Amino acid sequence: METDHAAEAGAPALAEEIAEYYERDGEDGRLRSGAGRLELWRTQDVLRRLLPPAPARILDVGGGSGVHAQWLAADGYAVELVDPVPLHVERAARLPGVTARVGDARALAAPDASVDVALLLGPLYHLLEREDRVRALAEARRVVRPGGLVVAATINRYAALHDNLSTGLYFDAERRPQIEAASGDGRMRPIGGSKSLFTTAYFHEPADVPAEFSEAGLTPQGQYGLEGAAWLMGDVSDWLDDPARRDLVLRALRQTESQPSLLGISGHLLTAGSRAV
Repeated sequence: METDHAAEAGAPALAEEIAEYYERDGEDGRLRSGAGRLELWRTQDVLRRLLPPAPARILDVGGGSGVHAQWLAADGYAVELVDPVPLHVERAARLPGVTARVGDARALAAPDASVDVALLLGPLYHLLEREDRVRALAEARRVVRPGGLVVAATINRYAALHDNLSTGLYFDAERRPQIEAASGDGRMRPIGGSKSLFTTAYFHEPADVPAEFSEAGLTPQGQYGLEGAAWLMGDVSDWLDDPARRDLVLRALRQTESQPSLLGISGHLLTAGSRAV
């Protein structure tokens, strides 16, 4: 596996507080245990229906420590991962079949039309300005071949409100302003110290994502709510521990994953689009 620690030419620097958040090294385990597995398995479920057959070339932009790259490579895909956090790149480069380099979604080093699929399963979370999000999507469009697929993940506008109502943290007076601010304008701002729920982030209205795809020159093709309402049910982690119940949960979520009126209930949303032939 190859690791390239040189930042890609022209890539903007990652905001200090975002870099500090991910350098705590909590991201690698977030999707591998507990309720976070629902997001992982639903992402697999949706992508395995959307992706072209292996061994297609996939660029995993903002791919973190390689949680998704790992299973994609195991499925037979040729996977290159780009992430702005060196710690993540070091971890990802250890995975069989994965090449990893430091880089930014807004300035990719990959050549034009060089991959079959570009995944952005994280970069749009931390780009507060629409111009930057469209720039990242336009870079993804540039690097996929004509007819190629771009899939981006976003956090839904009321995810913090729903999540923290479920956990009870909404009733903490110090945390509530951060939650309500994100629900108001989509901007999650860290409050400092142990009370902060997340780092700087942008939470989308589901209907706004296809418009950003279109502005970037992509043709939107579908949206998929990942967790549905299941993530807000307190014993979901127990369900996921039981393979039979887990299969039933995943089957139930497929039934509503693209219902427009229900997209915003999920914590995370996948939007797919293509580059014109």
